[in-house]
Amino acid sequence: MPPYEALKIAREKSLDLVEVSPTAQPPVCRIMDFGKYLYEQEKKERAAKKHQHVITVKEVKFRINVDEHDYETKKKHVLRFLEDGDKVKATIFFRGREMTRQSLGRGILERLITELGDKAIVEFRARQEGNTLHAILAPPKAQPPKKEKTEKPGKPSTAPPPPAPSVSTPPASGAAPGGS
Repeated sequence: MPPYEALKIAREKSLDLVEVSPTAQPPVCRIMDFGKYLYEQEKKERAAKKHQHVITVKEVKFRINVDEHDYETKKKHVLRFLEDGDKVKATIFFRGREMTRQSLGRGILERLITELGDKAIVEFRARQEGNTLHAILAPPKAQPPKKEKTEKPGKPSTAPPPPAPSVSTPPASGAAPGGS
């Protein structure tokens, strides 16, 4: 259809002529209410934005002379943050002469990583920046939760094996089956 006819039809219906695919041969156009189309697109974007989960980075600070109970408490905080879907930055801050004992700091971070095991993914191993040593941990990839099957009363949870296919063959020479 020639463009001037399409424009005429669009004006009669008080709609817009919108070019959908300008690179096609011939170009593809559509008669539509463009304002309504833009509004619906914006509405879809807002709805998609509403359902997004923003990942934040939470920081947990350790010291090289951390006591066992304090370490366990901070480890529980790390686990809680990971369960909430946030990333965790585990930081060890060295002051003064503690800089000579960096191996203790690395040991604390490595211990944390090994104790978390499969509950966390290590994005960045322990690395030194100035007088801080830090590692970044992320929550593991979301696996679909396994649904437990609920048994209905009177029905077994496992299905019986399917019956074997039956093949009927005539008895051999007049003998009764299972004869005695």
